[in-house]
Amino acid sequence: MSEDTSSDAILRKRLYWHSRRGMWELDLLLIPFLEQRFVQLDKEDQLAYEALIEEEDQDLFMWLMRREWPQEPERRRIVQMIVEHAETTDNSAYRTL
Repeated sequence: MSEDTSSDAILRKRLYWHSRRGMWELDLLLIPFLEQRFVQLDKEDQLAYEALIEEEDQDLFMWLMRREWPQEPERRRIVQMIVEHAETTDNSAYRTL
């Protein structure tokens, strides 16, 4: 079996690696969203996700747990998309991350 070395596959691998945060709560939100929704996003939302995962874990935790919302509209939009995805999708397969 050959490994997919296309630029899209490389990007997804990089995003997957950066989405693994070391905080179980963040992993349970980010990984399923990346695997199930990222390729369906338009380019602007994909770029917003890439920018989001560059943020500090503490900020991500506050936003994704809905304790605060990001000030920037594009960042707020992607956070809301992730939260909505988590609330409407059965992610029980990811509980063993």
